[in-house]
Amino acid sequence: MATAAPSFDKTTADVSLAAAALRLGICSEDAELIRIGSAAVYWLRNRTIVARVSRSLDLLPVAVNEIAVSKWLAGAGVPAVIALEVAQPVVVGTHVVTFWESVSDREAYGTTSELGRLLRALHDLNAPEGITLPDLEPFGRLESRIRGAVALDEADREFLLRRARDLSMAYERLAFPLGVGVVHGDASVGNVLRTWTGTAVLSDLDGLAYGPREWDLLLTAMFFERYGWHTEDEYRAFVDAYGVDVMDWDGYKVLADTRELSMVAWLSQNVAASVSARQEFAKRIQSLRTDGSRQEWKPL
Repeated sequence: MATAAPSFDKTTADVSLAAAALRLGICSEDAELIRIGSAAVYWLRNRTIVARVSRSLDLLPVAVNEIAVSKWLAGAGVPAVIALEVAQPVVVGTHVVTFWESVSDREAYGTTSELGRLLRALHDLNAPEGITLPDLEPFGRLESRIRGAVALDEADREFLLRRARDLSMAYERLAFPLGVGVVHGDASVGNVLRTWTGTAVLSDLDGLAYGPREWDLLLTAMFFERYGWHTEDEYRAFVDAYGVDVMDWDGYKVLADTRELSMVAWLSQNVAASVSARQEFAKRIQSLRTDGSRQEWKPL
């Protein structure tokens, strides 16, 4: 039987955020929760600061790298979010807290064209000196997320684990024509933020890694081709800006199936805490079991 992961919800994250902010002398009384996903994300100080609270202490090395990467990208001229110049990351119990300059006082996102240009700039960079980027591991945390998901039906758990094993074998046989280099790891318009001045910057830098560049082109293609979340014009704008259509590659389906499974596994972590997540998870896993349409999937 799988071991359930500790619950991670707003109450837990609020406590860790308050303790970390107090340690650094940052006021958190006006903290506003933006979302809970792989981390709990907040606005602070009249929305001039963003704080991220991780789910696990295991992510401390990731947070250290994320802060270093933000400084490296600034020096390399790739627009990205900027870490606050404070003594961070901050460890509070089993959570890791980081603090960032807010790019805006509202949630506003970039376009597919801007995403394509930002990825092109990122992919043209050489690996940073003095920062050891991890190798991209599409299956690295997949099994632990599935095994540790609270309230996941055991039949669903076994189905997802079996699918992960099958896709892992198929992934190992892929050849990547774009080669390997620095990749964002979770590239979508949801991770391109519109700043106070209207420019677009990369956010969520915790997934930066060294891996096949095709990985960063996947989500925009899938959002168009599988889910209908992008229009054809939006997808064409992305392809034109980046210069490659990943759907022309014969490994696209295996990579897309792998990325899709990761999305479902991430959602499985929230089944116990959210009715909407539970309903969306049920819809998605049924699609995987039957190879049915994904057009009714909703972004979360």
